[in-house]
Amino acid sequence: MAKAAPAEQMRLLDIQVLDAKLRALDAQAKALKEDPRLPDLHGGVTVAKSDLVVLDTEVGDLSRKLTKAEDDVAQVTSRIAKDDAKLNSGTGLSKDLVALQNDIETLSRRRSALEDAELEVMEALEDARGRQGAQQALVGQMQSVLDGVVGEIRGKLGALRMERDATAAERAELAASFDPALLAIYDRTLAKYGVGAARLFHGTSEGSGMQLSPGDLAEIKGAAPDDVVFCPDSGAILVRSPEWT
Repeated sequence: MAKAAPAEQMRLLDIQVLDAKLRALDAQAKALKEDPRLPDLHGGVTVAKSDLVVLDTEVGDLSRKLTKAEDDVAQVTSRIAKDDAKLNSGTGLSKDLVALQNDIETLSRRRSALEDAELEVMEALEDARGRQGAQQALVGQMQSVLDGVVGEIRGKLGALRMERDATAAERAELAASFDPALLAIYDRTLAKYGVGAARLFHGTSEGSGMQLSPGDLAEIKGAAPDDVVFCPDSGAILVRSPEWT
């Protein structure tokens, strides 16, 4: 059976307090990283951005369609102007002038149809740009909320990291003052069971929170004060004191 002076065993409770604090800080950091708001916010921003891409594409397509419609109107208008110039010059055969007049009338009807189509595209583009702007604003708002939550989490994680570093440094300094053999037993117990040392307080193991059986208590009470004894339930080193019997 491993042995250590009762005073040394008592000091294990100090290092256990620091290890419990480190474990609690790690749990807090893990909880922050798994903040339930993040998946919904990330998902919402992703969907909103995807919808914006669709609207960007629609606006781009309509812009190109409007450019083509404007070009078509411009071409027909140019032809009408040329025909008007020929007609107004009064030169040429009568049948040619009549043909020009008919061509101008046909082109004018064509221009009217093209202008109607152009107006329709302009209205569709205006509507799409309005929806695009609204979606851009929505993406900005959602991204701002997400950035705020991420910033909040990062700030808290930074504070936890500083506290953990300070606690770890304090733990290292304390650990250096222990007999290596006793510390090795403690560390193995901590790694295996999650609790390295706990009080035996009025027959109850604070490692498990359970009252020890009469048989276990009798066996532990029969051990020498410098014997290192363990909780039969939690596996932690049981630190004893006459004041806690």
